[in-house]
Amino acid sequence: MLVYPSAIDLSSRALQHLSGLLAVHRRRIGSRWRRLTCSRQALLVLAHLRCGDTYARLAAGFRIGIATAYRYIREAVDLLAALAPTLEQAMATARKKAYVILDGTVLPIDRIAADRPFYSGKKKHHGMNVQVLADPAGRLIWASDALPGSTHDLTAARTHGIPAVLAADDVKCWADKAYQGAGPAIRVPIRGKHLRGWRRRHNRDHAKIRSLGERAMATLKYWRLLRKLRCSTTRTTAVVRAVVALELAS
Repeated sequence: MLVYPSAIDLSSRALQHLSGLLAVHRRRIGSRWRRLTCSRQALLVLAHLRCGDTYARLAAGFRIGIATAYRYIREAVDLLAALAPTLEQAMATARKKAYVILDGTVLPIDRIAADRPFYSGKKKHHGMNVQVLADPAGRLIWASDALPGSTHDLTAARTHGIPAVLAADDVKCWADKAYQGAGPAIRVPIRGKHLRGWRRRHNRDHAKIRSLGERAMATLKYWRLLRKLRCSTTRTTAVVRAVVALELAS
């Protein structure tokens, strides 16, 4: 097995944050000697999340077993996921903003054609539906739990209770046409083709505001593991929440 050095495009702040979490966790559970220090375990996890490296490649690079790599990564991901904000906590941030931007994405997963609940007819691939809230500058505020890719964005938003929470907290929200009928708190473009006059100007201005939300989506997908998830669908939520926690901490 040939091994070569590589790099991760992250600041040392993310490494220090995760190392500290792992150190506290090991003291709490009374963990004894391990093959990797807290810093090395944190580096292992960041390489997996940011670069999408497989367990086999990481195990070879860090000179540990594949089962050990899996166990170390799962432990750290669960620690990070527990720190990600809930929707209610995210509203505390949203209330300080002029408005928020709501958008949904389908994260690709490794599934076969028989897994129909996970197939997105819009994206033409299997995936998991995740709803994202961003601030007016396009910074990530919150990401939802993952639902099967066949779930419509409006259905997903209602399942997570997003329209109700936005209306209760009187937070203005911009979203695309997929959220038609979500409620008065969520502003969407005017439907129809060949619009003219003020309707056309309204949709153009709406698109300019909403387009900034793509920055939050790009921030999420810059973690390469989320570009093609090969883990169990039951682990997708934990991975997404771990990434959100790292982004907010960094």
